[in-house]
Amino acid sequence: MNTTGNTTKYVINYKLDGERRFEFAQLQTSSVEEARAALAKLHAENEVITDIKVSKAL
Repeated sequence: MNTTGNTTKYVINYKLDGERRFEFAQLQTSSVEEARAALAKLHAENEVITDIKVSKAL
């Protein structure tokens, strides 16, 4: 994950193959697209990622 520049720690809530999961990630924005790219690095291509919600970590 690119940690250069201004990043903020976010929590990404999502479903992986129907199972509710969460991950923490350093992202530049809270966009779903950036979160999806971060999750794609953690999971296999054949795993289905849905219901992505991003919020700032406490």
